[in-house]
Amino acid sequence: MGEKTERYSWHYLLKEIGKGGQKKLEKSKVLIVGMGGLGNPILLYLAAAGVGKIGIVEDDIVEKSNLQRQIIYNAEDIGKYKIDMAEYKVLQLNKNK
Repeated sequence: MGEKTERYSWHYLLKEIGKGGQKKLEKSKVLIVGMGGLGNPILLYLAAAGVGKIGIVEDDIVEKSNLQRQIIYNAEDIGKYKIDMAEYKVLQLNKNK
């Protein structure tokens, strides 16, 4: 079983998605504006689902006050650019991104 087949096997089984729907996801493009409390989980779910291209617009840095609602970051990320940390963590989740 190939890596993609194994990763997306549940999508293939769903009649609402199937192999054709997964191929559409892989060809799709999404732009997320802001890596705050809503952008964080959206990014993770889109990357995990196999969306082909994900763009991010964000110029802020991670602050301690972000950690309670911006789930992609942790204490080691404080002071770093949100966009850099988001990209790093998405690649850890799904290396196909």
